[in-house]
Amino acid sequence: MKPEEKFQSILANLEKHRGVEAGKMMSAPGIKFNGKNFAFFHKNEMVFRLGRQWNPEDAGIRNWSHLSPFKNKPPMVDWFCITEVDSDLWPELANAALGRMINGK
Repeated sequence: MKPEEKFQSILANLEKHRGVEAGKMMSAPGIKFNGKNFAFFHKNEMVFRLGRQWNPEDAGIRNWSHLSPFKNKPPMVDWFCITEVDSDLWPELANAALGRMINGK
């Protein structure tokens, strides 16, 4: 399955939850809960808001980065960019990011 198809599949699955809908984040297709973004798809990567305490190495992810969309500002340490290499983990990470939003953390 192509990365964009995986994103669309994740979105379709998560839209079954009350309050979850498609959205945009930085002009990229995203996923929102109660109007706030928690994941989006950009350049064959998915980006998740998992919180600064989340450790990608604990999930076995070695190829990742923090979201850094601004040249003159530090990276957004609550957001993690996960490459296509680990796309098999995207559904699990999307659910974790949604859970974080639902629980207000």
